[in-house]
Amino acid sequence: MITAVLGLLAAASYGSADFLGGLAARRIAPLRVTALAAASGLVLLAVLLLVVPGTSSTAAVGWGLLSGVAGAIALALLYACLALGPMSVLSPLTAVVSAVVPVGVGLAQGSRLGGAGWAGIALALVAVVLVGFVPDPSAPRPSLRGLLMALGAGAGIGLVLVFLDRTPADSGLVPLVANRTANVVLTGGAVLVLVLVGRMRRRGAAVSPEAGRVPPTEASRGGAVPVDQDAPPLLPLRRALALALACGVADSGANVLILVGLRLGDLTVMSVLTALYSAATVVLAAVVLRERLTRSQVVGLVLALGAAALLALD
Repeated sequence: MITAVLGLLAAASYGSADFLGGLAARRIAPLRVTALAAASGLVLLAVLLLVVPGTSSTAAVGWGLLSGVAGAIALALLYACLALGPMSVLSPLTAVVSAVVPVGVGLAQGSRLGGAGWAGIALALVAVVLVGFVPDPSAPRPSLRGLLMALGAGAGIGLVLVFLDRTPADSGLVPLVANRTANVVLTGGAVLVLVLVGRMRRRGAAVSPEAGRVPPTEASRGGAVPVDQDAPPLLPLRRALALALACGVADSGANVLILVGLRLGDLTVMSVLTALYSAATVVLAAVVLRERLTRSQVVGLVLALGAAALLALD
């Protein structure tokens, strides 16, 4: 029962983090949002580390660092595959794989579930697909490259749970601090490299003979510049920064809940419930942004609740 509650809370926190990060990405580049979120999450975990007892060891730090590297690679693959599209196929595929990988590892380690538990897992996997799937008849079929990236992203997310599950029980939040440190180094380093590359390109353009030549635009010709009426309004920079920092706090909070759930309960149950994070994102989008839910998403949300109940009863 406690594991099921922690899993649902972790999924809600993860989904909230994704929602906040998505809003921040309307104003700030996604990679920078990820770096800012990683930094704020590290600050939160460092503060909690002062009050939550934990023993630092090679195993705690090592598995924590591995989980951080796996998570960073998974995010890079996720963003890349979603950019290729179609999201309606690749997003739920990633979520399902992120649950299947730790479920397989949990079963190999001797995890035993009853009939209610297996029924709950089956319902949860169906719910993940339905909640994340948004039919789009005009969307192209996913490419092999996109499918492989989605599989890799899902496997990476699943490995984060597997690695955290292997951390010593007396390590407290030490593995999560190591996880977030690796994330900060990787994402922050990537942002720094992109900034330096951008500056080098601008300097090269400044000394180019073509630098002073302004290409004609519709406005310069006297025509009107087309405006995308469906584009979301641009957020103020200060608000976007606050959302990115809040995203990191919610994400780290989810990691804490997952770590506690893994130590009190079962890897299989936690991984399946955590994969329902997209349900929280969908609900927040419907409540805050007034986005309409499709019938399949509503069915998925109902199945998610049923799955959680079955896993709690097992």
